[in-house]
Amino acid sequence: MSTGALDVKDPEKHAASAEPAVSREPPEWKYYSKCIHCGLCLNACPTYRVLGVEMDSPRGRIYQMIQVEQGRLPVGEAYVRHIDLCLNCRACETACPSGVEYGRLVEAARSEIERLYKRPYLSRLARKMFLEQLLPHPHRLEAAGRLLRAFQRSGLERAVLASRLLKLVPGRMEAIARLAPRMEKPFFTARLGQTVPAQGRRRYRVALFAGCIANLAFAGVNEATVRVLTRQGCEVIIPKTQGCCGALHVHAGLRDLARQLAEANITAFAHAPVDAIITNAAGCGAVLKEYPMLFERVGAEWHEPAEKFSARVRDVTEFLASIDDNYPFAPLKARATYQDPCHLLHAQRVREAPRKLLAAIPELELVELKEAEICCGSAGIYNVTQNAMAEALLQAKMRRIDETGADIILTANPGCLLQLRAGIAQSPRTGRRVMHVVELLDQVSREPTTK
Repeated sequence: MSTGALDVKDPEKHAASAEPAVSREPPEWKYYSKCIHCGLCLNACPTYRVLGVEMDSPRGRIYQMIQVEQGRLPVGEAYVRHIDLCLNCRACETACPSGVEYGRLVEAARSEIERLYKRPYLSRLARKMFLEQLLPHPHRLEAAGRLLRAFQRSGLERAVLASRLLKLVPGRMEAIARLAPRMEKPFFTARLGQTVPAQGRRRYRVALFAGCIANLAFAGVNEATVRVLTRQGCEVIIPKTQGCCGALHVHAGLRDLARQLAEANITAFAHAPVDAIITNAAGCGAVLKEYPMLFERVGAEWHEPAEKFSARVRDVTEFLASIDDNYPFAPLKARATYQDPCHLLHAQRVREAPRKLLAAIPELELVELKEAEICCGSAGIYNVTQNAMAEALLQAKMRRIDETGADIILTANPGCLLQLRAGIAQSPRTGRRVMHVVELLDQVSREPTTK
């Protein structure tokens, strides 16, 4: 029986009429029992590094999950606060000697919070408007993007920020407003449904997962991705009916809605005979590769299609680095450093691929960033919902970036780009750029000769 898949012929009509159910999917003993309480996760955890509080460490949060599941701790304000403060960066998974799948556990805990805990009214309203009424609906999202673009380009945004009126609004609203993504023109949505031929001899056929907000605020990154892929001999298919990956919904505990989005994307890509499904967003890539987890306990008939879909997903750096005969890159005399996106390094375990590609650029000096594996504080919309903690993590990251003396700061995730650009904007040092790895590759990639 279906979990309520979006009608791919008219996904917005279905989403508008559907009242999402709340399935019971609590953390399971077979996963949390792997924790041996050794504490090796503590120094890897960004919130524990800042606060030094056991309940804000992976070990402490797992302990609380167990107490909740055994009925010894209520799903109340204190528990919700500790679970919400987790970035779900999954650095603890990399550090854990026992193989605890912490991301799976915290996402299950948040689904139980969604089922059992009534958040304050304004929080419920914001979550409903953004996660339920906007992101799953491409036309609504594009309309909102056009309004925001007009607001930004008219000078009104600059005037509001300059007035300091937002300082009067509680909840660090001024700092949050400065994180707003810039709406680009044109939107990448115009590309949906297109097939872009390879330049030169076609060597591969791939499908591009374009995302949702990325179509509006990171259209340039998507375009750069298409150009780099086609120059490397890839025909690029951009399925028309794809939509939001559901990562933010999984992280927020909205697993039923995440399943609907997953079903729509699995269907959208099902008939594309491709070598890989390419994503340039680490957060999206992580959940796309983990779609089968969504159907382990609910909607089992979708589990096999989800496995087939996820088996084809590759981060763009992962795919490009796997090509042995990449067309050469032009020299670039610059000093750069690379910040690992958490969901690329810790969730997808992709570390060497972007470094391999950057090392292939002649004359580029790549300086390793100390603590590159520690979260920058973006974590989806964490820098909005937990702005104070995100700001503390960003300042620590900027100190490490300053140490490198790099002119170009590279990463591979849209959320990280926004966060690091906010850090650069606050810095007294000028002349530095924050770029997606694929944007730099686009800058130095050469068009192939006929082969």
